[in-house]
Amino acid sequence: MPILMYHSVATAPNDATRALSVAPEAFAEQMALIADLGLTPLGTADLAARWRSGRPLPARPVLITFDDGYEGVHRHALPVLAQRAFPATLFVATGWIRGAHDTGGGPDTMLDWHQVRDLAGAGIEIGGHSHTHPQLDQLDDATLRSELSRCVRIVSAELGAVPASFAYPYGYSSRRVRRAVRAAGFAQALAVGNAPARRRQGPYALRRLTVRRSTGVAEFERLLQGRSIARAFARDRALTQGYALVRRARRVRRKATRIRV
Repeated sequence: MPILMYHSVATAPNDATRALSVAPEAFAEQMALIADLGLTPLGTADLAARWRSGRPLPARPVLITFDDGYEGVHRHALPVLAQRAFPATLFVATGWIRGAHDTGGGPDTMLDWHQVRDLAGAGIEIGGHSHTHPQLDQLDDATLRSELSRCVRIVSAELGAVPASFAYPYGYSSRRVRRAVRAAGFAQALAVGNAPARRRQGPYALRRLTVRRSTGVAEFERLLQGRSIARAFARDRALTQGYALVRRARRVRRKATRIRV
């Protein structure tokens, strides 16, 4: 099944977010296509609960997810989702949300906590996305635990509910990171992978499909139908594999340095 990964929905994104920012008109057209094709959107926790319990999925399920916490999710995406009664999941990097816990560093205009509460009140599932959006697999154990626990504490305090779902920043994880995410209390987690999600991937490594500003309506329909996905993301996969080797080498060097010290 397709799990769609959005970031910003904006008319005039800045240079840092432009490639992964979808125009409001394009987003509305994509949601209309989901409706026209007869797909049934689910929330992340709902999908995982159904797969765990063996309850059947609705006909032609799809997940709509947003990463980071950009203001346009409230301004532009929420009215479209509400009009169609589509559930979705927003994964927030709590240090990027404007307000008491803001550490700075948000790449563009971010949501504030009042807007996040509005989204939650409208039925959008709010999940975790770490505190400061680091590459989790490059962190030492203590820093990794802190990133996850701070995210859980802040979301719980601001919304009055413990987040059940998590999305790995940049999509990066490892067995160690997945264990830490589970230990932090998250029941399921999403990666990227640019492939359809399948039950056999397990609840802590579900794959998603990236939706970009350049994603036209024909390509979007192919993603929903599971056609030509490998070709569409061939370059992304080659870059990801190459960078994964670099990141693993960095991790080994840092570990070796700590041991010598």
